[in-house]
Amino acid sequence: MWSVQDAKSRFSEMLDAAEHAPQFIIKQGRRAVVALAAEEYDRLKALEQRQNSSFKEQLLNMPKDDGAFERLPSSLREPKF
Repeated sequence: MWSVQDAKSRFSEMLDAAEHAPQFIIKQGRRAVVALAAEEYDRLKALEQRQNSSFKEQLLNMPKDDGAFERLPSSLREPKF
């Protein structure tokens, strides 16, 4: 964890460390910012996109039946009016 002042004065060192593991920057006693490698950020964004797919995308990605499953024989009931 880095204080804002340390992160400013040792920015290059903080960036080098962020390439290996997320680096938390503390502001006013609490975690405020996380510096992480660009590859890790891209991986997290891609994961978020997959988890937040639209309803339409989820329907289109459902497994297809293609007639491979047998349907149980049944007869239609006559409606009662």
